[in-house]
Amino acid sequence: MPQSLARIYVHLVFSTKHRTRCLPDAIRPELHAYMGGILRDTGCPSIAINSEPDHAHILFQLGRTVDVASVVNQVKKGSTRFLRPRLPGMVPFSWQLGYGAFSIGCREVEPVIHYIAKQRQHHRRDTYEDEFRRLCREYDVALDERYAWD
Repeated sequence: MPQSLARIYVHLVFSTKHRTRCLPDAIRPELHAYMGGILRDTGCPSIAINSEPDHAHILFQLGRTVDVASVVNQVKKGSTRFLRPRLPGMVPFSWQLGYGAFSIGCREVEPVIHYIAKQRQHHRRDTYEDEFRRLCREYDVALDERYAWD
């Protein structure tokens, strides 16, 4: 077969450093667009992006020639450079070191889009930590809490 084909969806979740609630609503649309541009430039089109004051959710299609860790690194580095001058009270702003990257099937895309869009409602009752624990359980990922909450 001369072609190399792939369709891999990734639900990415990561927090601000120490889960500091520092992402104001006013900046979020511009931040999401910026993150989407980074993903586009890496060959990984974004499908859904949303954030809360202390974390972000991104659903994207993993490009055929890149690895998840490199994409996450580029998104976090680029968005940090974008955010630092826009958050003068947060010197210096940073994302947590870790992340959760969960693969989903094509039939799960629409439900995950809906889930990401409804973050504000979801976090009226659950913390980021509780949400991340639940995602790890659902995707059968071992979570070592000694290293999860930087």
